[in-house]
Amino acid sequence: MGFSMSLKGLPGISHLSAMDLFAADGSLVGTIENKPGQMSSLAVYNHLAQLYGAITPEAARKGLELCGEHSEEAKLNPGKHPNIDRLIGLIERNETLRVKQKFAV
Repeated sequence: MGFSMSLKGLPGISHLSAMDLFAADGSLVGTIENKPGQMSSLAVYNHLAQLYGAITPEAARKGLELCGEHSEEAKLNPGKHPNIDRLIGLIERNETLRVKQKFAV
């Protein structure tokens, strides 16, 4: 299934303004905002957080599956899709990111 079809099946994100991502030591390692260019990533990460409680290596594998053709493109062009690169890195390093949703007001 392609990414656009996967995206249509994910829960909405209109209630979110952003999602912060934290390493095991509690340091902030990234923020995905609800704005053009990041909304699709926010939808994927939000879905993964709902399913797995965090962005675990298992969740990251599911995320790569959901991202479809963009995952392969990211592997061939590191830096083009930084939020997919992050998922790949979590799998490679066997790391988990804790998430904190920021709600829209």
